[in-house]
Amino acid sequence: MSDFLRRTIERAKLDKKTIVLPESTDIRTLKATEIILKEGFANIVLVGDEEEIKSLAVGIDISGATIVNPEKSEKFEDYCNTFYEMRKNKGMTIEKARETMKNPLYWGVMMVKKDEADGMVAGAINSTANTLRPALQILKTAPGVKLVSAFFIMCVPDCEYGHHGTFLYADSGLVENPNAEELAEIAVCSADSFRALVGAEPKVAMLSYSSYGSAKSELTEKVIEATRLAKEKAPDCLIDGELQVDAAIIPEVAKSKAPNSPLKGEANVLIFPDLNAGNISYKLTQRLAKAEAYGPITQGIAKPVNDLSRGCSAEDIVGVVAITAVQAQSIKK
Repeated sequence: MSDFLRRTIERAKLDKKTIVLPESTDIRTLKATEIILKEGFANIVLVGDEEEIKSLAVGIDISGATIVNPEKSEKFEDYCNTFYEMRKNKGMTIEKARETMKNPLYWGVMMVKKDEADGMVAGAINSTANTLRPALQILKTAPGVKLVSAFFIMCVPDCEYGHHGTFLYADSGLVENPNAEELAEIAVCSADSFRALVGAEPKVAMLSYSSYGSAKSELTEKVIEATRLAKEKAPDCLIDGELQVDAAIIPEVAKSKAPNSPLKGEANVLIFPDLNAGNISYKLTQRLAKAEAYGPITQGIAKPVNDLSRGCSAEDIVGVVAITAVQAQSIKK
């Protein structure tokens, strides 16, 4: 376990939050529940049929979890009516709302909406689209935010760069080809996420294949404009670009390639120009540098809902639940 994750778990314990895990028929979810309850850093709600869940959890201690069956819940009609009122202008009927609320993903997000839980984690057996659709329909975006994006926290062992080897990579999981305004939004949200999760001041680099005009094209112009817009949105945040990645994170290279950059080669938040660059970079860092990668973590939703990789382990779920709990703490503040 990385120092980052251990610190995150300890922070989660300080103000324990309730996290919904709707994929209760997956054994990894049940194993993760046992670990989380043993560590004592979050309360867990499992959504589904209690008898079925307990029959699957043979040898796994989930006795401390709350199990909710939507169809047997006294809150079922209230949830259905709330969802109907929210979506009736888009063709929702009360019958369709009742059918939708039987879906554990929708039920879990409605629990978060109703303040009966603080966040949700899913995606072990559901696609990203299916996981995030209920969140966007029910919770919507956070105040002042126009775009939901995703990032990874990268913890690189024996690394002198970033914040003691810790970086935030965005967008590495969701927005395919952001325009300049969207890229600026991703940068500002990522700075806030880094501050909330890592507990350090963000130093944001807007990355390109060019540093300070060493090349000119539509690609570099997008990053230059995004940098300008990001600085306008967050004038108190340290943001610079366009920069090649070595000029962004290595002080010696910054001195030669971007001597006037206020980052001075000390960036810890790396904003990639598109999803190709971000996703490739996080996987390269994970595999070649043996880094721990936590994510994709979503940002920009009114309350935290996070997506898992379908190849995740129980330990991965534990990590994302800890991060989701700390995100919930920051929202409450």
